[in-house]
Amino acid sequence: MGVTTPSAVHTNALENQFGLADRIVDGESLERSVRRFAERRITLPTFGELADPSKIAPDRVGDADPQGADARNLWRVHWYNDLAGGRVSVPEHVVLPSELTGVASPIIVVFGDRFPMITAHKVLAAYSCLAPRVVTGQFDPTRHRAVWPSTGNYARGGIAISRIMASRGVAILPEGMSQERFDWLDRWCENPTEDVIRTHGTESNVKEIYDACNELAKDPENFILNQFSEFGNHLGHFMVTGRALGHVFEHVRAASGRDLTLAAFTSATGSAGTIAAGDFLKESYGARIVAVEALECPTMLENGYGEHNIQGIGDKHIPLIHNVMNTDLVCAISDASTDQLDVLFNTEHGRAHLAERRGLSADLIESLSHFGFSAICNTLAAIKTAKLLDLGENDALITIATDGAALYPSERAKTLVTDFDGTFDSSAAARVDAEHLASVTTENIIDLSEREQRRVFNLGYYTWVEQQGTPFELFEARRDQSFWRGLRRYVATWDDMIDEFNSRVAQV
Repeated sequence: MGVTTPSAVHTNALENQFGLADRIVDGESLERSVRRFAERRITLPTFGELADPSKIAPDRVGDADPQGADARNLWRVHWYNDLAGGRVSVPEHVVLPSELTGVASPIIVVFGDRFPMITAHKVLAAYSCLAPRVVTGQFDPTRHRAVWPSTGNYARGGIAISRIMASRGVAILPEGMSQERFDWLDRWCENPTEDVIRTHGTESNVKEIYDACNELAKDPENFILNQFSEFGNHLGHFMVTGRALGHVFEHVRAASGRDLTLAAFTSATGSAGTIAAGDFLKESYGARIVAVEALECPTMLENGYGEHNIQGIGDKHIPLIHNVMNTDLVCAISDASTDQLDVLFNTEHGRAHLAERRGLSADLIESLSHFGFSAICNTLAAIKTAKLLDLGENDALITIATDGAALYPSERAKTLVTDFDGTFDSSAAARVDAEHLASVTTENIIDLSEREQRRVFNLGYYTWVEQQGTPFELFEARRDQSFWRGLRRYVATWDDMIDEFNSRVAQV
């Protein structure tokens, strides 16, 4: 039986249920948005401009504080920022050497904490979901509350984007997430008592977030922007993140003086937005796509379940926007590794060990402070991938650091107590290095056959068709790559609509 192309499959569901509109859905809502944006002097960047910020005039952001609630920060929602919010010609990154990783292959890590307002790249996902909804007239900032379900950074990104796009945002996230996330939300939400909803559990409890969304959706003024099923999330990362990572790889290749190939891209799946960059890298460079999850909840690896602390990567289900049939490997990393390596990278004795025993430079050690839990997870997955595929010095791997260690001091304090009795000395640093970095193995990583891809794909049925009401034909259409390629036409249409929207705003 053939696979139906997306143009023939439930066009109404794609538009109404998942926001994929290529037309003005509600002209009155659009007109109210135009007036609201004109009043607040808000203009929107196109996806083409975010993918190539050289197209953005340098004075667009002016003197806007990159960490402030300033609408000009919309023009910083790209990978080409430095820590101070200035424009750079190549996204900032580090190339991890074999002295740290133990493999000959260079591992490139691109920093996400250069993004504005939330110091994490999830602000791009939030923009990619909301901006198309505004310019198509689906979302009305004068009456809708933007609801952002997440295990952390996407909710913060949503609050930031909705606030500077002149609308009210609501964050939904598990109560067990890091205190730093809640502290940030308390500062940014105008009414955190009502607009920060804490659901039961921790990183693994995604269904509880969906249940809260379904309850809120009964009120037509609540507009749910579910990153796990918003195809704008996929498209934004394919277009913007994919091109940025490709640019970084080309820069590293040129600087190396060697004929490097891009062998793989590793990405903890989370909402499966970021991993869409892998589709771009696979088409452009032949890179394999490695989906990463927590060993304590090995959903893709072995249909498993459980709880873990690699905050921001999600689990227990397969996101609707995950292009599973284009994924090449699945890898699981333990949260014991990410928790303890975070301590190694961010304490005095840990850093001294890396300098004295590993011989790492001060600059390289400092760069590790920009690795949050998922960044460490992604890096360990890259090491596993290099070992499994027997990659050499001319085979590069690339990944991202979604956020930095600055979001996890409270979690680090817990780890110091639970794992080290409150004391992390040179002996403990050596043990952590030996156990979690120097002895990375090829356990808990599999090269996906087509049969394994089908197994992982089929896991999504229970969440999306049985629980969330996704039309079965649409669910099935996602097996074929023509479906995903067909989605890309929306980006050019949205960019045209953004340009038209900005013109209308300027004329008010």
